[in-house]
Amino acid sequence: MAATRLRPISRALSTTSTATPQPYPTYHPSESQKFNLPDGRTLGFAEYGHPNGFPLFIFHGFPSSRIEAYPVDRLAHNLKIKLYALERPGFGISTFQPGRKIIDYPSDVLAFAKGKGIERFSIIGASGGGPYAVACARFLPKEVMAGVCVFAGGPPWAAGRQYMQWWARWSEWLARVSPGTFTVLTNALAGIVNWLIGTQSVTKRINKFLEDERKKKMERETPLPEDELGYLREEELTTDQRRERLLGLLWTEPWRQGSQGPIHEIKLLTDLNWGFEFEDVKFPVKIYHGKRDINAPIEMIRWMAERLPNATLTEFDDTHFTMGGRLKQAIEEAIPEDEKKEFLEKQSSI
Repeated sequence: MAATRLRPISRALSTTSTATPQPYPTYHPSESQKFNLPDGRTLGFAEYGHPNGFPLFIFHGFPSSRIEAYPVDRLAHNLKIKLYALERPGFGISTFQPGRKIIDYPSDVLAFAKGKGIERFSIIGASGGGPYAVACARFLPKEVMAGVCVFAGGPPWAAGRQYMQWWARWSEWLARVSPGTFTVLTNALAGIVNWLIGTQSVTKRINKFLEDERKKKMERETPLPEDELGYLREEELTTDQRRERLLGLLWTEPWRQGSQGPIHEIKLLTDLNWGFEFEDVKFPVKIYHGKRDINAPIEMIRWMAERLPNATLTEFDDTHFTMGGRLKQAIEEAIPEDEKKEFLEKQSSI
């Protein structure tokens, strides 16, 4: 079988965001949408779930993109939720924003909601998107938020860098003291990964994994009726198309503009100051986290929860990568049931 088609390695090694990104042919049009922000930048986003469902904004992890939310499409549809997967500057098809800070993102979110005519919505910040969800809880008007959830969120380094793994501490140190060296090393690694995932042996392994997963999924899930299909028809994709979609989620979309966006975000997520005091976050924040998470140690999450006046922390015996099974609970609890019911009743009467 031929190796997967990839973007040129030069794209992966570029530190600039001058290239004009184009959506992959296997993406549904709803997955590569662009919203024009007031300052002229482009905010990339995808829509998943139920077309008439309650609005839920989901912030992707690091490094990632809007495509990260596509595995949640079926779950969101069943829960009658419309997912808006919003990117951050420099990832996927979203314009890089030099000098941006974590506290700049809420204004992008609010501009998007107003532009789309969305009066009320809930927020889930997953992994590296967690700090941005907390920032929204701090700076967005409470009238527009139905709920805010941090799911396996990125930790505040102010809690103590000693809790982080050595490789995370080393990356943070190098990015801070020698950004040029860090950029060169990051680009070299990107080039190696870009070559590796294009080899025939890796392609065959991925295809086998995807085919096995497809069979398991068909056995445990009942197909949706034709008139209830959401945005995606993954069952109609070939194995090669599903592989491209998986690689898009894990690799090519997060890095499609080069390393500039991811490197800038590393500095933001590891900064001791997110730009606000946790004690000033009055809006309730629900936190779901794994006690065995080494990417975001629970000690650092507890430190943050203790300082958020209206936070509730729910801990699970999970790692960072086994929390997926808890997402349904987080989504359900991020949206007040009465408000969701009222919203759906209004939608059905339109």
